[in-house]
Amino acid sequence: MPRFVSMLRGINVGGARPLKMERLKEIYRQLGLAGARSYLQSGNVVFSAKGRCGPEIERAIARECGLEVSVVVLSAGEMSAVVARNPFLGRPNLDPAFLHATFLASRVPKRGLDRERLPMGPGEEAVIVGKTVYLYCPNSYGKTKLNNAYFERTLASSATTRNWRTVVALERMGRGGEP
Repeated sequence: MPRFVSMLRGINVGGARPLKMERLKEIYRQLGLAGARSYLQSGNVVFSAKGRCGPEIERAIARECGLEVSVVVLSAGEMSAVVARNPFLGRPNLDPAFLHATFLASRVPKRGLDRERLPMGPGEEAVIVGKTVYLYCPNSYGKTKLNNAYFERTLASSATTRNWRTVVALERMGRGGEP
């Protein structure tokens, strides 16, 4: 069966909207999703299934836990492509600790983003490739205006962001490795 990476938006952030990973993995098992493995406590689950199952996961979490969450699901191959296409990798003097990827639930509209109007702080950069926004936030992701709420409002798409270390770990897990 194909392997997938799912990322939930907005659980276990600052103590809000708590959801234990054991409970989340049990929901995946109840849905018939095989080999559910979580990474960290922020709603990252790698699993095997016949298809993506994003809407089914969202409905099950709402039903079982009372939480309305968006779930972005990528195939293991799509996750590997996200890692391979990062336009910031290999740049000299770029600290990977400040790299992030924002995953959009739907494609960017043709109008896209007006780069001149992006609310970027000093040194910040953003590049959209497909349904992924690659971010470089040297003043910390916590201080940038290029956050999930901004992209959801501007692009009318659910969004969830992971730091680059987490993206790489999920990609390895998607290939069957250890984080």
